[in-house]
Amino acid sequence: MEDFTLNNGASRITSAACRRNSAHMLPVTDWLSDLPENIAEDDLVEVQFKNTRKGYYRNDEHLPLKKGDMVAVDAAPGHDIGEVTLTGLLVKKQMKKYRIDLSRYEIHTIYRLATEQDLTRAAEAHAKEQDTMIKARALAKSLGLEMKVGDVEYQGDGAKAIFYYIADGRVDFRQLIKVYAETFRVRIEMKQIGARQEAGRIGGTGPCGRELCCSTWMTNFHSVGTGAARLQNISPNPQKLAGQCAKLKCCLNYEMDMYEEAAAKIPSRDIVLHTLDADWHFFSSDPLMEKVTYSSDPHIPANLQTISIEQANRIIEMNNAGQKPDSLGGQSTSAEVAEVGYLSGVGQDDLNRFDNRMSGKKGKRKDPKDKQPRQREQQRRDRQQRLRPRNEQEGRRGDNAANNNDNPINSEKGNE
Repeated sequence: MEDFTLNNGASRITSAACRRNSAHMLPVTDWLSDLPENIAEDDLVEVQFKNTRKGYYRNDEHLPLKKGDMVAVDAAPGHDIGEVTLTGLLVKKQMKKYRIDLSRYEIHTIYRLATEQDLTRAAEAHAKEQDTMIKARALAKSLGLEMKVGDVEYQGDGAKAIFYYIADGRVDFRQLIKVYAETFRVRIEMKQIGARQEAGRIGGTGPCGRELCCSTWMTNFHSVGTGAARLQNISPNPQKLAGQCAKLKCCLNYEMDMYEEAAAKIPSRDIVLHTLDADWHFFSSDPLMEKVTYSSDPHIPANLQTISIEQANRIIEMNNAGQKPDSLGGQSTSAEVAEVGYLSGVGQDDLNRFDNRMSGKKGKRKDPKDKQPRQREQQRRDRQQRLRPRNEQEGRRGDNAANNNDNPINSEKGNE
């Protein structure tokens, strides 16, 4: 990967500054990496460990650190192994973003660049995390605790293990810590996280096709309500509105301010527009397009007319003044209400559902005893017969009677 430089040479960004870390979570681009003043005397360094856990350390030894270096840091007790993700002036900006107060935050130091022995020892410790998590869940269940161990992270020297757990309420895990210490023979640290934080640590791809926001850039989580979906006219389908954390998607809040500003311009749903031809009731709206659709019936979509918000406000002013326009003057919108029957969802997720379609193409004959297609055809005919207008049937009867009177044979029989 080559460095990026403008044609006039005014600015340049190195490939190392925009590379992603090995965890592929919460990446940071050092836009000031090519500036000589980026290196400060009190070097603060951002170091990332497993998944989304980060820490800030001081480079008292003035090591020539750059993004991607593996370092050994003070962990108190012992030491930990992490990856340098940011250096220079932007580190304080990141700390300010994460609301870390230097007066209260204990800044540890960086010992050295990680040696081959440090990396080997850290890899051996991380290899035990999966088995430790499975055993930890079983031990918590045996003690009857309502909690779930979502992840386990060993320190680089293997002296301490952090257990990330999820619980709805407070959990008394004093006995659990004793059991963990006797079983795993390490120093135990318990950290409670939320469902969104767990999804960020695990990572994944969202329905939009991109990596989860909680694992790439989002660190502060705000509550998301169902009102955000209603305001944006999103179908209230729990399966589509929920993310991998089983909570409402955080992206529902991204456009809330714009929708609230646009929705404030829409007339109230209770206002009825009066014209000389009909009374129009609110049916739906499109805040971003600034369009409102009205129906001539308050209960069903009938004679739908779509007008702009400006037109609606103009008619409301005329009604308040005791005047009525000739018509709404909007664009007609057809609302085709289809007859929807009950559709069972059983078998839709079956992987063999495509085999039934392919079997018909291979020329497989249908069983003549199978009467289901005949029954469906008969039901379709009966439904068409019920929907046929009565006046059409009466008209046909009148035509037949007229034809019988005009027939000379019938007239002769009548004369006889």
